[in-house]
Amino acid sequence: MDNTFTATATITINVPASRVWQALTTPEIMKQYLFGVDVVTDWKVGGPIIYKGVWEGKPFEDKGKILKFEPGKLLVSTHWSPLAGAPDVPENYHTVTYELSEKDGATEVTLTQDNNASEEEKVDSEQNWNMMLDGLKKLLEG
Repeated sequence: MDNTFTATATITINVPASRVWQALTTPEIMKQYLFGVDVVTDWKVGGPIIYKGVWEGKPFEDKGKILKFEPGKLLVSTHWSPLAGAPDVPENYHTVTYELSEKDGATEVTLTQDNNASEEEKVDSEQNWNMMLDGLKKLLEG
């Protein structure tokens, strides 16, 4: 796959980075804005992360590995979904990066997802991530 198709989504949430971080790493909170999925992980670098849910009436289980974990600043993991229809091999995994930057009590969240197969897949990913970040913002600013 061509890594030039990197999806990016950015949002500013009017709460401190510590609150955003808590929402990004607490499975019970994640379920509220991350399309209802159950997330299973120990957040240890090198450890697995699993996303379980139902999409269009079909159960699925996405998976990946935690690559970086810097509380309040940076979370990086790999991600593969059987829903994409690609085999479970390393070259079909995305790297998903959450970067947090706090200024004056607000937090800018930038999310990137690499390894999209095409411009269309990149745009679809950006739409999904923007929808997820909007949900996170609404939840935290409530």
